[in-house]
Amino acid sequence: LAHIMARAVQELWPETKVTIGPVIENGFYYDFDRDEPFTPEDLEKIEKRMREIIAARDPVRTEVWPREKAIRYYEEQGEPFKVELVEAIPEGEPVRMYWHGHWQDLCRGPHLQHTGQVPADAFKLMRVSGAYWRGDARNKQLQRIYGVAFRNKADLKAYLHMLEEAERRDHRRLGREMDLFHMQEEAPGMVFWHPNGWTIYTELRAYMRRRLRKAGYVEVNTPQVVDRKLWEASGHWDKFRENMFIVEVEEEHAAEKRVNALKPMNCPCHVQIYNHGLKSYRDLPLRMAEFGACTRYEPSGALHGLMRVRGFTQDDAHIFCTEAQIEDETRRFIELLSSVYADLGFESFKVKFSDRPDKRAGSDETWDKAEAALKAATEAAGYSFTLNPGEGAFYGPKLEFVLTDAIGRDWQCGTLQVDFVLPERLDATYVGEDGAKHRPVMLHRAILGSFERFIGILLENYAGRLPLWLAPRQVVAATITSDADDWAREVVRRLEQAGLRAEADLRNEKINYKVREHSLAKVPVILALGRREVEEGTVSVRRLGEKQTRSMPFEAFLAAVRAEATPPDLARARAAGAAADAA
Repeated sequence: LAHIMARAVQELWPETKVTIGPVIENGFYYDFDRDEPFTPEDLEKIEKRMREIIAARDPVRTEVWPREKAIRYYEEQGEPFKVELVEAIPEGEPVRMYWHGHWQDLCRGPHLQHTGQVPADAFKLMRVSGAYWRGDARNKQLQRIYGVAFRNKADLKAYLHMLEEAERRDHRRLGREMDLFHMQEEAPGMVFWHPNGWTIYTELRAYMRRRLRKAGYVEVNTPQVVDRKLWEASGHWDKFRENMFIVEVEEEHAAEKRVNALKPMNCPCHVQIYNHGLKSYRDLPLRMAEFGACTRYEPSGALHGLMRVRGFTQDDAHIFCTEAQIEDETRRFIELLSSVYADLGFESFKVKFSDRPDKRAGSDETWDKAEAALKAATEAAGYSFTLNPGEGAFYGPKLEFVLTDAIGRDWQCGTLQVDFVLPERLDATYVGEDGAKHRPVMLHRAILGSFERFIGILLENYAGRLPLWLAPRQVVAATITSDADDWAREVVRRLEQAGLRAEADLRNEKINYKVREHSLAKVPVILALGRREVEEGTVSVRRLGEKQTRSMPFEAFLAAVRAEATPPDLARARAAGAAADAA
């Protein structure tokens, strides 16, 4: 299809130069050099011409040419980008030229027998963007046309519906509608949390803090600005410096500038805490957690709302343990992770296992033990995994945990990474049963990944309709008449007294206007209060997404909404306590 699109473009605008057109996930793209920008109307013309080419059933044939002949041909055709591509093909490798109709392109192949084998009703051109030749900003900027393609019309229709749904659920749009956060040019990739958004953040953090404490973690906090010496010792200065924010400080009485970096990760700092004081095998495993604020440089073009930022907070933890403890600690982590995901609305997830790369640290025996431990722990926790051969880090094997959201998109969030190297580099030790010093193994692990990205995922998964315990504004008491103002204030007072986030809307506006406004802001529960509710001591309850209201006594409503607004871990604890009391 990329070839057919390029042919259609050159037939419609012969002066256009062609470059490359690879297959990508769910489709293809092609980069063009054209003075005039492609418009949405142009994409419609291109699609129409593509379908005519498909209907023509032009045979596809291939020829293998010498490099010199191919270069000469493209020079004569005035295609400088193709000349450069052919010149880059190593000597001795075949130069394959594919033809359909009068049109030709360079490609590895293979291809179909004729253009009619492409489903004419199962593709669509989506958009145009800028792209530099060979991805280098020093080169010419081209126009990239993206298309999607499927086996049949039904699959295309389903995909386009998913895109529409994704647009409706876009967390950036929801962030505006719900007044959660914003980004601005003065701090690219940094989040300005508004009160509503910060409420979601702090509720999620409080939940995670309780879960980690119950799972035996100790919480720490480490500096955000750290001298380069630590990053050099850890190895991050050499491998990660281009993604670090460097801070030079001229300190008084110092002979030279002090070079610091905003921390891009927490692990070297956690080793510093571990190294304070002698550790025994009796102290292990030591589970050290931090809601660590990190900063990493990302190109401005890669930034995307909450999903790709420069400043973020990890739900980070490092488990210092012995080799013999890897399996049990991994199993415990997976069980914790699966429980957290279920509480947050993700009942299932996929596990990916990345084993040893060709270049690695540590002995084969050590890798054998670590890989076997991760596999056994995953299976013991009741999960299967898919293998990513050779994709582990040089310092240890890795597990990745992938969520699937409400519209079928995958999100890699949780990780567990075995590390044999950092304890060695930063001289972490413990005294074993034999009285000698040994190196601990370090397990890097995260469940959410980062709070920012995970909140973005939650917003899109729920389309803004968060569970009541996470909703920033849980209940709004909206008056129908000013006669209900005092009752609305009393309702809000009693809700707040019960620990709920509630507010009164006493504005002189029609109730339908108020309901619509608060529904757009995704408030889960709206109470409509008029004269009848005042006289009867009741509330008319309207749930987000429902058209009907239900009248009920306030005390009954309070009991129900208080139970629903209880975070799931606290609800389980209360239920267990009640069961114990009953027994």
